[in-house]
Amino acid sequence: MSFTLATLKTAIQDYTENTETTFVNNLPLFIRAAEERILKSVQLSFFRKNVTANFSASDQFLAIPSDFLAPFSLSFTDSSSNKNFLDFKDVNFLQEFTPNAATTGTPRYYAVFDVSNFIIAPTPASALAVELHYYYRPGSLTTGGDSGTTWLSENAELALLYGSLYEAYTFMKGEADVLQNYNARLVEAISTLKMLGEAKEVTHEYRAGKVIRQKQ
Repeated sequence: MSFTLATLKTAIQDYTENTETTFVNNLPLFIRAAEERILKSVQLSFFRKNVTANFSASDQFLAIPSDFLAPFSLSFTDSSSNKNFLDFKDVNFLQEFTPNAATTGTPRYYAVFDVSNFIIAPTPASALAVELHYYYRPGSLTTGGDSGTTWLSENAELALLYGSLYEAYTFMKGEADVLQNYNARLVEAISTLKMLGEAKEVTHEYRAGKVIRQKQ
């Protein structure tokens, strides 16, 4: 089972038996709220991304991608084609380590300076190629057409469905027992996603054996 935007919107209306205009107009909001809850609750490879860029010589800042949420690693390739990883530190540490931004050298540390920039220390002496591996916000199902799909709508359909239903029924100020049921189904669906993203995706069966889910 998987959802397109159209089939998910239809499912929400069918479950809630609600086709009132204001409710229908808010369907994209319910879906985005569900996507946000999944994004912040589960570590999935789907939420990881790699981009490449270049340091600018004598510039201590490196632009942050617009979909960036948190870093996994930042590395640069030196003149010998070796990859070198920078250590992630606090901004104050970097500014104390290199108090004069005009002091250039081989980068060792980086930090999130603001919503748009990383700060690098020491300031890069040359325009080295860099690679950023980071936690990002994927595009919402609601940004495409009715026939569109996303990884979540095809592989995490239950979490997306029950997350949307929970938001929709909250909007309707529905009965507490039904809302509780939707939340329980959502929690169960997120638990199975955690089994995938935080166990199966990061465990090598040959070395570690089968992943066993803890009994409830």
